[in-house]
Amino acid sequence: MAEPSAATQSPSISSSSSGAEPSALGGAGSPGACPALGAKSCGSSCADSFVSSSSSQPVSLFSTLQVHDLIFWRDVKKTGFVFGTTLIMLLSLAAFSVISVVSYLILALLSVTISFRVYKSVIQAVQKSEEGHPFKAYLDVDITLSSEAFHNYVNAAMVHINRALKLIIRLFLVEDLVDSLKLAVFMWLMTYVGAVFNGITLLILAELLVFSVPIVYEKYKTQIDHYVGIARDQTKSIVEKIQAKLPGIAKKKAE
Repeated sequence: MAEPSAATQSPSISSSSSGAEPSALGGAGSPGACPALGAKSCGSSCADSFVSSSSSQPVSLFSTLQVHDLIFWRDVKKTGFVFGTTLIMLLSLAAFSVISVVSYLILALLSVTISFRVYKSVIQAVQKSEEGHPFKAYLDVDITLSSEAFHNYVNAAMVHINRALKLIIRLFLVEDLVDSLKLAVFMWLMTYVGAVFNGITLLILAELLVFSVPIVYEKYKTQIDHYVGIARDQTKSIVEKIQAKLPGIAKKKAE
């Protein structure tokens, strides 16, 4: 009787499915359905939900809404955890080698899981309970990646790869002289940046900007848009003057 009541708490995840299975999936997506279905059913339903959703819609590891909420600090605890974890990881890579950081990370994770496993075993021995393995619910989750989901990920990646290849060919073969000159100027500026910062430092600065600029822009949007508009107009006028002096560009516009 617990499964039907849990199934009615949220709509079905996949509209292409029918029968009892969609109801189970819908119940697994509901916040209050996992206790009713049990940890094992909840884990398998979540895994089935992921597989079915990955085959019925465009492949995306993170939705745009999730990324937006993350960088705009909609959930302070979640954003703080992601920001703190990645920042500590980058700072560790800046101070130690990749092998050392990965080794210490794995050791820390193993220390937590082994300690918890031993602790639960001692508690069960003292209380003479038969709860079983503390991670059984996670061990029973089917995380196998189906061939269809794998091909979907590959196809999604190929779209971006092909787009990048076309852009590289267009820039290096000078399809548009102004765009190629912009790339040359940008790379020239990056030589000075590379002389001051290394790759890890740039990643740390990029993360700080990603997690700080959006929230600042949201707070001072009107003032920032005003000055950005002025800068954009001036840049546009300069580019138009340069294009007017280039004979190839002027002839192309006249045609």
